[in-house]
Amino acid sequence: MEVDLPEGALVTDYLHPEWANLRFFVRNPPQAEIVDGTAVLGKRFQATGPSAHPTRFHIGATRMWGIGLLPLGWARFVGVPAVDLANTASDGETTAAFAPFAPLCDVLCSDRADDEGQFRALVAFFRGLADQPQDYERILKIQEVMVDPCLVQVEEFAARVGFSKRTLERLCNRHFGFSPRVLLRRQRMMRTLTAYMLEGGSWTSVIDRHYHDQAHFVHEFHAFMGMSPTEYAAQEHPILRAFMIERRRVWGIPAQGLRRQK
Repeated sequence: MEVDLPEGALVTDYLHPEWANLRFFVRNPPQAEIVDGTAVLGKRFQATGPSAHPTRFHIGATRMWGIGLLPLGWARFVGVPAVDLANTASDGETTAAFAPFAPLCDVLCSDRADDEGQFRALVAFFRGLADQPQDYERILKIQEVMVDPCLVQVEEFAARVGFSKRTLERLCNRHFGFSPRVLLRRQRMMRTLTAYMLEGGSWTSVIDRHYHDQAHFVHEFHAFMGMSPTEYAAQEHPILRAFMIERRRVWGIPAQGLRRQK
């Protein structure tokens, strides 16, 4: 991603709840804080765990490489319980869980390398980093079922993946960062948010069908986003909207959290 702004100018935006991300900045790293979570200020390698709250950031002219880690990627490359780093933003170079990725700073934070050279180095780094985790098949199954927009109950979730509710709870906390119930609520919120961002119009035209009523939606919006739908709609989202449009063009989905693991 490249952000082109006048010298000294800043843009503020909010990232939606998402899976873990590693972000490497060539210059002018931003200030970022997860609402009701932690913050990281001006670090060239910024790492976030899986989140159920938005990340507010203030960014100027910069250039960035971003690497999203879906739950399988977290299990393979990070390995620590995801619940321990949920809703956290940190300096990747000084945080033990993310320190193995710090060597990428030498390549991805340099303004002397070309895009293709940096990408090849990034791919080679990850290919040699770790083997598939022991829970590989179970993680894939959970994510495949979880993103089904018809799924609303934890009991059905457990039945469809073929695990007991206790096993599902343990696997979700370890590899996904949250309980099955929170994950299903987050999916519902993300479906509504992405529809609103891309389609515009009123909230009532895009609210997920599994919300009981308007009051239920507003309560859940506050719980996840830390503000009302009206407050969110009144803000500009220049970075996120552009990113969602491009992600949909390339991947066919507008948000990382709605992606099926391939």
